Amino acid sequence: MQLILTQDVVNLGTAGELVTVRPGYGRNFLLPRRLAVLATANNVSRIEHEKRAIAVKQQKELKTAQDFAGKLEGTTVNVARQAGEGDKLFGSVTTRDIGEALEAAGYPVDHRKIDLPEPIKTLGLHEVAVKLGKGVSTTIKVWVVKSAG
Repeated sequence: MQLILTQDVVNLGTAGELVTVRPGYGRNFLLPRRLAVLATANNVSRIEHEKRAIAVKQQKELKTAQDFAGKLEGTTVNVARQAGEGDKLFGSVTTRDIGEALEAAGYPVDHRKIDLPEPIKTLGLHEVAVKLGKGVSTTIKVWVVKSAG
């Protein structure tokens, strides 16, 4: 089945690309979610026009992500946690905790964009990557400190 993607689809292609998929995948997943349209002559010409609009939109998104990465670069946030003997944390610091600390500092970042291979379980300074999309990423510093409680 020949389809033209209207949005980027992971492991399949980018918006405006002509792809060949199995009929069930196209009919039951891509078409109902409006991720793709049938590759007719009329749709091909319409998609060519939309490709140009999509390219402009992607450039704008890339510029926005790069600007935000510039602001976020080198940002330091503090996360307070209770710790026991040997400064071992009760629990851990997750991407949600870091996301909340960034939002409190005035940088609204979705916690799913924070790249933390495993939760932080020790006090101290930790460097954490933030992937803002469109190939743009930056690094922030997270201080895990002992809470006063």
